[in-house]
Amino acid sequence: MTLIRRHAVLRRVKDITLSTTLTLALLSGSAILQSCGTNNNTDDEQRTETRFKRGVRTYITETAPGNFKITDEQETETNKAGAIVSYYDGHRDTLSVEAAKRLVETDKSTSTYLNNPQAYHHRSGLANVLLWGSMGYMLGRSSAPQYRDDARRYGSGVYANSSLYQRSTRVGENIRTSRVTRTVRPSRGRSGFFGGRSRGFSA
Repeated sequence: MTLIRRHAVLRRVKDITLSTTLTLALLSGSAILQSCGTNNNTDDEQRTETRFKRGVRTYITETAPGNFKITDEQETETNKAGAIVSYYDGHRDTLSVEAAKRLVETDKSTSTYLNNPQAYHHRSGLANVLLWGSMGYMLGRSSAPQYRDDARRYGSGVYANSSLYQRSTRVGENIRTSRVTRTVRPSRGRSGFFGGRSRGFSA
């Protein structure tokens, strides 16, 4: 009788242990799922995309090693925008807006201006000429009022002559005012590839 009771007790202990293990496993799984569900995903954050209705084709000449000047600018369609660079050694290169933007963002001088304008030291290199020409707005240069003085101060020096600078100022203004933005934000309760929702373009 004692032997049967002992087996029953052992069986019950095993059942309790198994039940506890399963419960802990389920709770752990639930915690993992909850953690995944509440993870802050940057894809769900509101963001703003920028494009331009008008573009500019910029002609740049290296007048001395490391010293560049804008020799002409022409307003154009955005798909024709870019820079044509004539180097001091005689070869030519064509930069798309994307390539020019990468150069401006990685060059030590111009990247400093984009991230910390107060620490900027103006240079005569290609990235600086791109930033302060009319294409600069397409490359990330701010059009906020507090930076207008910078545009005048540095912009006038990157052109081959004053008359070209005056003419290009109008081109630059046309580019600036053609800037449009699109605000992209996720729909409520959804995220990932299917959670995005965007507003229309606005000036």
